Amino acid sequence: MSVGLHKKKLKLLLAGLILTLPLSLFAEGNLPVVPKAKAKATAEYGCVNPVADMRKNHMEYLLHQRDQTMHKGIRTKKYSLAKCIECHVTPDKNGKYAEYGDDNFFCSSCHNYAAVSIDCFECHNDKPQSAYSSLSSNKQSLPEGHERFASNDTLPSGDAE
Repeated sequence: MSVGLHKKKLKLLLAGLILTLPLSLFAEGNLPVVPKAKAKATAEYGCVNPVADMRKNHMEYLLHQRDQTMHKGIRTKKYSLAKCIECHVTPDKNGKYAEYGDDNFFCSSCHNYAAVSIDCFECHNDKPQSAYSSLSSNKQSLPEGHERFASNDTLPSGDAE
């Protein structure tokens, strides 16, 4: 190859680098923002584990709890899905609870973004017991056949801790 051809290729390479360098410098500003889950766990309330650990390992804890409960009959509250819901699913300013799948629902806020499909709420309630307890004062608003869910000690099936 001739020296002239090498110089031409080197100039093209250098020009390409110069043109793409500004793009890489500003790329950080265009990164997607990962939504934060709506959290009630604070220094006052705490959580069962540190936030970083829960973000990384919550599914392992929930699956282990499920196996302990379903296969061995061991029920504890530390990693109970019902306890997670009790703390992390809170009503909005109008007193309404978001439902699973809605971006405002605690689990969905991250799972929708990450395109992670979960099946917890095919059996479990997506609202805390207090959401059902508050209905007891107005049984007229309950759908027909659901009056029994208004009692403080009865939940729809699938919500054992």
